[in-house]
Amino acid sequence: MKVEIPFGDGIETVDVSDEAIGGVISPNELGDCDEGAALRAALSNPIGSDGLAEFLQGASSALIIVNDATRPTPTAKILDQICPELENLDVKFIVATGIHRAPTEEEYRLIFGERYDEIESRVFSHDSKESEMVLLDTTKRGTEIRVNKMVTEANRIVVIGSVEPHYFAGYTGGRKAFLPGVCAYETIEQNHKHALAVEAQVLTLDGNPVHDDMEDAMACLEKYSIFSIMVVLDRNRKICSAYAGDIDSTFNAAVQKADEIFVVNMSTKADVVVAVTLYPQDVDLYQSQKALDNAKYAVKDGGVIILVSACRTGVGPPAFLKLLGSAETPEEVRVKIAEGYKLGYHKAAKIAEIELKMKMYAVTNLEPSIATRAHLIPMRSVQEAVDTALAEMGEGAKVTFIMDAVFTVPRVQSAYEQTKPIH
Repeated sequence: MKVEIPFGDGIETVDVSDEAIGGVISPNELGDCDEGAALRAALSNPIGSDGLAEFLQGASSALIIVNDATRPTPTAKILDQICPELENLDVKFIVATGIHRAPTEEEYRLIFGERYDEIESRVFSHDSKESEMVLLDTTKRGTEIRVNKMVTEANRIVVIGSVEPHYFAGYTGGRKAFLPGVCAYETIEQNHKHALAVEAQVLTLDGNPVHDDMEDAMACLEKYSIFSIMVVLDRNRKICSAYAGDIDSTFNAAVQKADEIFVVNMSTKADVVVAVTLYPQDVDLYQSQKALDNAKYAVKDGGVIILVSACRTGVGPPAFLKLLGSAETPEEVRVKIAEGYKLGYHKAAKIAEIELKMKMYAVTNLEPSIATRAHLIPMRSVQEAVDTALAEMGEGAKVTFIMDAVFTVPRVQSAYEQTKPIH
């Protein structure tokens, strides 16, 4: 059987015997979607809030918070639907980068589409270290909520996002537009430290300390007027469902739909899993690590995960790689984290957790020495990686391909008992 694997801007074809194929899985198919109709229906039927026109009534200014280019959110399509409502306002746009770098020119145009030339002077990128911040309050867990001053100055705030599974916050979307989206570096560091907890897992909300802390952060923003537009994308990255109105209500509704699409049942674990990272999450190793974390639920102990990602711009925020490169074993990674947490160490912790149970190969554009520092075994091609892994696992070994591993969560009962969705 030949399997076509997206890699960078091309395709790698892998030839595997039919007997060795355990499965090829992707997000569930829900049928054709009318993106415009989904958005119009959401805006016409707001949840827990007035409609957008009523929400904006009496305002002189509005701030639109949007995702950066590491998220698949179709921001431009959503703006096409709502911009007529914004015509008479002083509107600014802020890209909620969290700790990520500012978008490139190409990425700004990807985010905003043809509208970018018109609004460029009113588009700003949040900088967690350099933007002017305002301290709002402190959460129950001691996180100091410092947000970009632009948030506090706006008469109205409109949040645009998409909801997908997230490996330690449970899900993307909703409250993540603010924390980490437009918060100070120190705030994000304090929140993300909770990712080290065993309860901080994909699909988990109740009892997840990262999510709980983010919810507390939203309580600090109660006095601000916020309107949320959350979408859920299908396997082809098209809008299949949309929700508008109150930020908590839209997030919770989107979570239910996200489960239908991204949680994929498997009958048994595989010996080898190929975790394919699609654009734009293949931007760097920092983002691509999420594919490893989802794939671990589909692999037998002692098996192999093969990460496939172009890592187009390299490593990304370097703290996790620096830690991994200074530790020879996963146990040593844990010791170093215990000595003092820094933002990014949660990535190293998640990789170390996987390394305790299975091997990790990597097909990337990174220098082999960099992959090795990240405790990944570099391979020159997907074919080489699959052949090597199957040979290592021995006679009868099977390989499963996860074609969008950053967002696809495999559900094998024995592997999933501790990560059932809790809403």
